[in-house]
Amino acid sequence: MNIGLVVHDGRPEVVAFARDLLAAAEDSGLKVVGEDRVREVIDPSLAEGEPDVVVAVGGDGTMLAAAQEALAHNVPLFGFNLGTIGFLTEVEPDMLAGVLEDLAAGNYTTESRMAIMATLGGAEARGLNDVVVEKIDTLRLIHLEVEIDGEAFLTYRADGMIVSTPTGSTAYNFSAGGPLVDHSISALLMTPVASHSLFSRTIVLPAESVIRVTVRRERPARASVDKVRLGEAGEGDVVEIRRAPEPIRFIRFSERSFARAVTEKFELD
Repeated sequence: MNIGLVVHDGRPEVVAFARDLLAAAEDSGLKVVGEDRVREVIDPSLAEGEPDVVVAVGGDGTMLAAAQEALAHNVPLFGFNLGTIGFLTEVEPDMLAGVLEDLAAGNYTTESRMAIMATLGGAEARGLNDVVVEKIDTLRLIHLEVEIDGEAFLTYRADGMIVSTPTGSTAYNFSAGGPLVDHSISALLMTPVASHSLFSRTIVLPAESVIRVTVRRERPARASVDKVRLGEAGEGDVVEIRRAPEPIRFIRFSERSFARAVTEKFELD
């Protein structure tokens, strides 16, 4: 089995752990492959190759980058939590040896989660967490006209708009006042950011909904998918958001409820 590594290489302790992972993988009969940047930072002798599974070493931001790799290669992923909260990276560093042994032996399950996609002009991107349309000029609100499944909904005066998956409900959506949603549910959550409209609540929509966000007035916005830039939108430009056709598969080595994950990651117990 080939392991494709995605590493937060800006922190020495993360790089050191990635090297430990490389040695432990060899002991378990697994082969680590890496892109140029990973080979440069971790081990120049790493071979190139198609991964059978993608492994993130870092925090939730690293996990989002790993999700892009998993989507590109249509393989499952998991991550080691060396970040702050680590809602996506559920495996702790002290579990390294046991997890790799289970991976080699096939002692795991996979869980599919819906992905999200957005288009702007000729650009398209897919992600795990969310699509964000936000203001560029920090001193001026933007006007976002929202259409849901072909029907006009509302025009928001706000700092921006988040459309997230249930997985992304624990990220920017949560910081903006949106609800936490069990990751096993399929839905789209639409949450305005700092809205100056009378209606500013999150709307939870069916997963198959199509949301069109049109920028109004001469106040441009920028769109991103999982924090990766999609492009800038001027007056009349449309960001179209929908469920991605293929899910992202997470590897699970143990069962843990969403409620338990919330209490553990936010240290509520």
